[in-house]
This record gives sequence, structure tokens and C-alpha cells, in this order.
Amino acid sequence: MIKFVGSFVTVKSLPKTQFAEYAFVGRSNVGKSSLINAIVEEKIARTSNTPGRTQSLNLFNLNDKTMIVDLPGYGYARVSKTEAIQWLKRLEEYLINRSQLRRLFILIDSRIGPKDSDLDLMDFCDSNGICYQVVYTKKDKKVRETSQLKLSHENHPAMVQEILETSAEKKIGLDGLKEIIGVK
Repeated sequence: MIKFVGSFVTVKSLPKTQFAEYAFVGRSNVGKSSLINAIVEEKIARTSNTPGRTQSLNLFNLNDKTMIVDLPGYGYARVSKTEAIQWLKRLEEYLINRSQLRRLFILIDSRIGPKDSDLDLMDFCDSNGICYQVVYTKKDKKVRETSQLKLSHENHPAMVQEILETSAEKKIGLDGLKEIIGVK
């Protein structure tokens, strides 16, 4: 059973729990909320065609054992530079201070490949020893950018070696994520 815990504007306002947290982050419009919904097989995360809709830290309790965290997107949303910097600082604060974070899933649109904002986040995680796993989304769609940068564990020491490939729409590649998070 999954239940919405709440939307939190600051890291300090997050509830103190003993549950392991698995957080999802990515550029705006990467399909983050759709992927979360596909993993838990329920429409719990709000989806939108408008980039930047997720503006708070959204927590979902899974069977009183695990928390799924839907983090605000970055890199594309039409927000002020000040607001974008605030989002980035809040993300960094969450990643550094949330001891129950077991894994950060960095979602990258497979049609586009990693962008500078994705690489910046990966470098931040590498520098701070924050375990993350790259998850390509929208694998059922046609590739738009053919000369994509290839990611490797050798260049990113905090990155989990296995890169997952998923499609929320076609339910492709969800089993690996479910197994990591503990979704039955």
C-alpha cells in the first residue's frame, strides 16, 4: 500500500523517519512522475505536460517500509534564475543531509542523452559520495540526438555501474527499479 505523506518546501520540514528513501530527480519533463506512477502501479505523483510542475519535495510511504521521494526537476522549467538557484540549493541540502537516502535515481531522457545539468549533478554526487543510479526514460520513443555522451562508472565513482533503461508508457525496464526499491 502506498500513501502520500506530503509536499515539503524545505528539507528541514521533512518528517524524521527510519524508512529508507529512494529519490527520483531529473531535468524537467524527463518523465519522473510518470515513472514513479508506473513503478508503484498507481497514479500517486502528479504528471503534467508543463515542465517544472513539481516544485516541492513530495514523499510517498510504501508499505510502512520505504519512502519514495519525488524531487523537483531542473534544467528546463521556466522559472526565474533566483528560483532555479533555490531549487538547486534545496536539492543539494537534501542530498547531503538526508541520512536515510539509500539511492538517488538520476533520470535522463534517452532521446536526448545527458545534458550539462545532469553531469553537474552527477559531479556533485561524486564529490560528496552520494550513491546514484542513472535511469534512462522514454526508451520506447525515437532518439532525437544521435551524438549522445556515453556515461561510464569509471568517470563517476559514486554511480552504480548498471544503467537502467525504462519506459513508463510501455512498462519497459520497471522490474529492476521495483527490486531495488522493494516494490512487490
